[in-house]
Amino acid sequence: MEFDTDDKIKATILYHLRRKKVIGGAHTPFDTVTRGFPSHLGKDIKNCALELIKKGWILTKPAPYGLQIFLNKDKLREIEEFIKKILGFEF
Repeated sequence: MEFDTDDKIKATILYHLRRKKVIGGAHTPFDTVTRGFPSHLGKDIKNCALELIKKGWILTKPAPYGLQIFLNKDKLREIEEFIKKILGFEF
């Protein structure tokens, strides 16, 4: 089973947020999603993050100092299954 790079980017973004426990009340700036990736993938990473927001797996919170993001705790099981399917990590 072969996955495209967008799925791997999405799974990695979700993995980083899940590992850091950015769920529910805890949030992080939107700009942090590009950390840990090569700089030439910046636009692709932001597009993948926006797709995850549209899918409802990542929720947003507007703040005066910038857009904040966090994982949707109601869909945490789906998120963890997606991460396990693509990257093979379990929680």
